[in-house]
Amino acid sequence: MAKSIIVIGSGAAGMTAASTAKEKDPECNVTVFTEDEDIAYSPCAIPWGIEGKSAWTDIVMHTPDFYEKERGIKVFTKTKVESVDDAAKTVTAGGNTYSYDSLVIATGGRVFVPPIQGADLGNVFIVRTIKDGKSIQAALKDAQNVVIGGAGVIGLELAVSLKAMGKDVTVIEMMNQVIPRIADKDMADEIQAHLEEKGIKFVMKAPIQSVNGTDKVTSVTADGKEYPCEVMIFATGIRANLDIPKALGFDIGCLNALIVAPTLQPYKRGRLVPDIYVAGDLVQCESAIMPGATMSQLGSTAVKQGRVAGNNAVSSDKLLFGPVASPWVSVIGEKQIAGTGLSLGLASWYGIDVVAGKAEGLTRARYYPGGKELKVKVLADRTTRRIIGAQIIAGEEATGRIDWLTAAAVNGMTAEDFLMRSENAYCPPTSMVKDVVISAVEDLCKNLGQ
Repeated sequence: MAKSIIVIGSGAAGMTAASTAKEKDPECNVTVFTEDEDIAYSPCAIPWGIEGKSAWTDIVMHTPDFYEKERGIKVFTKTKVESVDDAAKTVTAGGNTYSYDSLVIATGGRVFVPPIQGADLGNVFIVRTIKDGKSIQAALKDAQNVVIGGAGVIGLELAVSLKAMGKDVTVIEMMNQVIPRIADKDMADEIQAHLEEKGIKFVMKAPIQSVNGTDKVTSVTADGKEYPCEVMIFATGIRANLDIPKALGFDIGCLNALIVAPTLQPYKRGRLVPDIYVAGDLVQCESAIMPGATMSQLGSTAVKQGRVAGNNAVSSDKLLFGPVASPWVSVIGEKQIAGTGLSLGLASWYGIDVVAGKAEGLTRARYYPGGKELKVKVLADRTTRRIIGAQIIAGEEATGRIDWLTAAAVNGMTAEDFLMRSENAYCPPTSMVKDVVISAVEDLCKNLGQ
């Protein structure tokens, strides 16, 4: 008898799990439930959709009709899962009850909105779904002043898009730097300065205290000062959506996300839960850099987890999901910023004594036209000399270089190992003869001393 697989959630993790299950076992029946009205799209593209740089239809990979006709996967959109009975192995959604042999929970995360006055006023938005993006786009037609709460990468990308639309943009951030937690302040300050040159205003070290207005927002108060606006957008970070896991009594970790085994099965009172798998932003991961918990709420992580969860939902040949370094990259204005592993702030949380190496150069040979800035910072544990993280600011080609450094960190390379074993491909249109990454690690070795 064909297995019945139910997936809750239609993001990168959920749809990858559904497709993987069907590929692994073409005879199984796969059903997806989602509260969203759009599926299989990249939330990262929403700022460009708002700006009009990308059409909304272009950022949707596939429609429910495609999944049903081409892959045999039934997708129920705008359908809330009301309950899950893991003993009876049933899901109740849209008033109907469905049985499953295996269940994948990929409910993702929610934008954290601080519990402050006025957060529910008109023209106050979060930015998570295409529906959110379309609502923001419509409200912007009659708005000139926009306040963005939060200076993470999504908040900054959104600020750039809104400024390109001719809006007056103010970003309010409670921390003392943009891209907090995952970027070091010296690297983040350069990005902030770049955006200030574009006319984007920043208010730092200022928690938002209230959103003001009668029916619609008219201003935002932060650190005792008022900032007028006709549109306010919260880009204040993602929290794991734990409604279903908590209802089922699953174990929650120290980072307020779901504890899982390498098979991506959750635990209940310390025991592995059979026939249920989880993937995406609600999962607490293990760090590949230092022993301990970390979050990896990235599209690349979601796809990787979705593949493991989908395979394990139908196969006795289990795949495992390993520790993560969480490499990331963002294009903010004319600059790319990327990172991997631990930042100085995260390393401090682990109690690591950090040594840094830095170098600057160009993305191409000095004599080849079109070369752009390239700044590389590499971090190492002073005691073990192991590379634990890196950050890059570049005019181009940051991704390949941060992936290179990710491999070094994940494989436990010391700074000296890196210099001995690493090589860079050289061609004048693509790099200097000695890549800036190599120069940064040379500086790191010098600062580590003997």
